[in-house]
Amino acid sequence: MTTTPSDGFRLRTRYDNPGAVRVEMCGDLDHTNADTLLATVEELLAGHPDARELRLDCASSGSIDSSGLAALIMIRRRTGEAGVALHLDGRGAALDRLLEVTGTLEYLTTTSTRTERAPGHTGRTTSETAHEAPSVIEGVRNRSARPTGPDGTA
Repeated sequence: MTTTPSDGFRLRTRYDNPGAVRVEMCGDLDHTNADTLLATVEELLAGHPDARELRLDCASSGSIDSSGLAALIMIRRRTGEAGVALHLDGRGAALDRLLEVTGTLEYLTTTSTRTERAPGHTGRTTSETAHEAPSVIEGVRNRSARPTGPDGTA
């Protein structure tokens, strides 16, 4: 399946094996198409309840704005609720920097959850260390706008 909004952003999905779904992103992930990515992932999760991992291939993605970051955080929540491990493959330096600056790198790249699926299970997961979405504003607020010197002054 390929989705192409009018601005050139494209998503291509494929199934690497019965339990793995891959979504390749091409183009900028921004306010014009973040909802498209989220809706595509939600459809994939609903249509493949046996999925164990979702791999978002970011190698061909361009810039990511705050709406794109919010979509990635929502995807992480959805995959966690479904007991699906999320992997952000092909991350470039710019994406890693965005995730680092916003305090979301560990949340979006750590997959320490284990699935407890049993008959009638709701799809919730547990983890040895619970991961909650960090407050992006709080993460930025805790960082100085300018680097400080060795003595702590600006």
